[in-house]
Amino acid sequence: MQYDFLNSFPKRMKNVGLYAILIRSIISKTSWNEYEFTGEDERINIVFSVLLFIMEKSLIEEACTIDDIASFIDDINNLHYKKALNYEECNSLAEFIVNSILSNEGKQMSFDGYDYSEGIYHSIYIRYVRNKIVYTEHDVRRTSYMLTDDGYNLLLATLEVEKNLQIPIQEMIFKMHLEKQSYDKAVENIRTIFQNIRMQYQKIMEAMYRIRKNALEYSVDEYRQTLEENLSTIRETKDKFQGYKELVNTRIREYEEQEIQIASLSLEDAEKLRNLKVISDYLGKVIEEHQMILSKHMDLKQLYSKELEELSQVALIKRFSLRSDVYEKILEKPEALENLNLLFAPLMCSDISKIYNLKWTLRPHKIIRKNVEESVTEDIDFDEKEWEAEQERQRLEKRKVYEISLRFIIDKLLEMHCMTLSDIQERVEKDTSECLKLIPNTDVFKEIMVELIRAHNIDIEAIRDERKNVLDDGSEVFELNYMLLEILEDVDKNNRVKALTVEKMPEADNVIFKNVKDADGNLRNIKCTEVRLSIIEE
Repeated sequence: MQYDFLNSFPKRMKNVGLYAILIRSIISKTSWNEYEFTGEDERINIVFSVLLFIMEKSLIEEACTIDDIASFIDDINNLHYKKALNYEECNSLAEFIVNSILSNEGKQMSFDGYDYSEGIYHSIYIRYVRNKIVYTEHDVRRTSYMLTDDGYNLLLATLEVEKNLQIPIQEMIFKMHLEKQSYDKAVENIRTIFQNIRMQYQKIMEAMYRIRKNALEYSVDEYRQTLEENLSTIRETKDKFQGYKELVNTRIREYEEQEIQIASLSLEDAEKLRNLKVISDYLGKVIEEHQMILSKHMDLKQLYSKELEELSQVALIKRFSLRSDVYEKILEKPEALENLNLLFAPLMCSDISKIYNLKWTLRPHKIIRKNVEESVTEDIDFDEKEWEAEQERQRLEKRKVYEISLRFIIDKLLEMHCMTLSDIQERVEKDTSECLKLIPNTDVFKEIMVELIRAHNIDIEAIRDERKNVLDDGSEVFELNYMLLEILEDVDKNNRVKALTVEKMPEADNVIFKNVKDADGNLRNIKCTEVRLSIIEE
């Protein structure tokens, strides 16, 4: 069995070594006790803070001396760590971090990484900072520190490439390798992309498990982050990777349709053909994962809404105390125990006696046979394009329903400039057609109100600027900010509306909408918290 996933193992160990050597150096030093940093977590935090400070100085090409680092440590210590350190001790701590931990007192730092292709260990040498001589304004000679490539790679891997950027970056590198026909490197890229998408799918499944277990333990921030990552993954995958799959399959056919036999291909061409087939397989898996994420994304939204709704109904359950309603009653009147058998008698009834009826022996019986049907082979013609077109049509219809409801709210808000939910309720109560516009069904209305309350303050100008810098991917899912901007651009031609605020009013009475339809067409009553909506105009 060939373990292709181990081909780039030395490169992975290089990244692992960046962390392993630094953490090992931090933990093994005993001089920390002189500076009151007793916990390992505290020590790691202060070292990485210093590394970030050096990186900022390196990026703007400014000198970064021990005095600069000492001033930085003194500032963050006074603001956050609150250790009893004066400036001289901060200066000593800066020298200790830079010279002993990051530079290992001038000794070479290395990490042994195993190379499975050669079957031996290779020493991976690592260096976080380097120094050079600089002169201050008064021609004083000082030593300035800056990050090396290893230092940059260490810090950039901690935050700078965010989750929603990993797939686009890998996709860009994958495209470049395809164009250069570096198929061996493209295999690693597409495998990494598939792993990222699979991890996103597993994250959705874990979120659904946690919500089913206890929706209150799954925070709104986690829910919002998961949805944003889902949408980012959905936007970035299917169309692009479908095109890549067609391109790869075309190149595979070019190799296979050559006049010479596959067995007589050169070793280089045979290796390229093998890598192309691996890429094609992974592209198929990526497209399948895209469909699964799209399906589970909608399931996650429905599940979270359902669980929160059910939790809100818990307060309506009538509960009683077993001690006060049962035990204390019996203690007050013990003679009631004489009739306890009346309570438990139905639970102890014996089985009903069975009597055989002789008349059944003389009654003719019908022969019961299972109808054996001939196996029929049915050819099902499944047109993927028609199915996708139907799914797209349903998404457009659903989005249109959201738009009608939100447009109704905005129209009323532009008339009144400031209104409450009870003001809207009074209007729609008299007109059934307006009520249907506001509440096409309970699920749509509920989701819109929840998104408005969560947003609280919506900066229209900021959304306009954001949309200028973001390419529209044609997504037809409900996104409050962008749908709100589309409606305002239609009804507010002069762009006078600059912001929209939504404020809950818990002290006010609840607003009740009566006899409105849910998603199944059943009539229900909705009880909503009072909300005040207002707009800020130019």
